[in-house]
Amino acid sequence: MDLIQYIESKIKLSTEECEAINAAFKKEGYPKGTNLVQPDNRSHKIYFVEEGLIRLFYINQEGKDITHFFFGENNFTMSVENVYFNNPDPYGREVLEDSTLRIIHFREFTDLLDKVSAFKSFSFLVAIDMLKRFSDRLFSLQFQTAEQRYKIFIDNYPNILLRAPLGDIASYLGITQQTLSVIRSKK
Repeated sequence: MDLIQYIESKIKLSTEECEAINAAFKKEGYPKGTNLVQPDNRSHKIYFVEEGLIRLFYINQEGKDITHFFFGENNFTMSVENVYFNNPDPYGREVLEDSTLRIIHFREFTDLLDKVSAFKSFSFLVAIDMLKRFSDRLFSLQFQTAEQRYKIFIDNYPNILLRAPLGDIASYLGITQQTLSVIRSKK
């Protein structure tokens, strides 16, 4: 689904509002393996995934690459740390498969919020959805077993299992790739 179709599935927009949003978000294609930004970046870009898959990751104290989240089609990702707190973003973003992204700088995004009042409601809905997803993730890491986390992952994100490397999925689940293989063999 493209950006405008996605937004219109959530809120009602006029033709002029659709045109303003469409013009503000630039369309760019990225091949698999592209690092959009490295950890500790200062990017103020907002990304919407029209096609493809992005991995949010960080490097832990031992230098190990850890997957924090996946963003597939119809998802937004941005650095809250940079935009709201003027801190380096600890997360990098990697393209896991050829992807089509819509990109806007945060300053232009806030201008768009002023121009298109309905877009404010939509942005609020997106923020609440992301807050809920990250809250669920935190809960699962704190209170669920590896098997429970895997089951919830395949229930909620079955297509990512087929699209992301198993090492990235294991890292996201907080387990080793060997443990993931054992869990998968039981299913």
